[in-house]
Amino acid sequence: MLGFGKTKNNVLIESRCHIIAFANQKGGVGKTTTAINLSAALAALGQHVLLIDADPQGNASTGLGAQDRTQNLYHVLVSGRSITRTVQKTVAKGLDLIPATVDLAGAEIELIDQKNWKLTLAKALAPLSASYDYIVIDCPPALGPLTVNALGAAHSVIVPLQAEFYALEGLSHLVRTIDRLRKTLNPKLKVQGIVMTMVDARNRLSNQVEADVRQHFGDKVFTTQIPRNVRVSEAPSHGLPVTTYDPGSKGAKAYRELALEVLSRDGQAVERKIHS
Repeated sequence: MLGFGKTKNNVLIESRCHIIAFANQKGGVGKTTTAINLSAALAALGQHVLLIDADPQGNASTGLGAQDRTQNLYHVLVSGRSITRTVQKTVAKGLDLIPATVDLAGAEIELIDQKNWKLTLAKALAPLSASYDYIVIDCPPALGPLTVNALGAAHSVIVPLQAEFYALEGLSHLVRTIDRLRKTLNPKLKVQGIVMTMVDARNRLSNQVEADVRQHFGDKVFTTQIPRNVRVSEAPSHGLPVTTYDPGSKGAKAYRELALEVLSRDGQAVERKIHS
């Protein structure tokens, strides 16, 4: 996945950073949990990863134990602060974070007063793209200005989807939105995959919803499923990804499998890993 990073002699340098937005306008589907743990699993596989918390709730920041949020995404989007000043290390080796605070909610209003506001994040990310293999953006559970900015910056979208009754209705709306943004804002944007979360194989409805999603979206649905797992639920309260909190748990193993599947779908990332 090719992007563009820093410039040399006023010429854009080609970068192989893959920017992934995690989006679903419905809350409670495991979006932030999946963004955190997939990022940590990719880092554990040797990728250099940046997770951007673009949700005013700041759950991704909390889930990675961020203590200092004085430099955060709000300042980048609204105040024009250099994005490099907001990056901080996390407990997971190879995984960095740009945190968020509730102030980011103000950006929903302030952003739209800026010229070309839909591409504010895309422009801000340019100095970082040459430094990372993956940049993961955790979007808020709404299709507002912050999510539009994330989709304007991303190469692809991963949609976490809970296996429940209304799943397909919300997913169809999101896919239509992505199609519109591809035509009007970001031609490179695509749906990289749909990941089923909080799966309970004993639940007949869960199995039926999964079957319906796979029937409608085919190989866009990741083979890997994320099961309901108490260790995944406990990890954020300790400020750790589950891959660190309990590496042997079913949840941690599932996220490692998902990371391998993401790498296998990204031929460039697989090639980069093989030759590292």
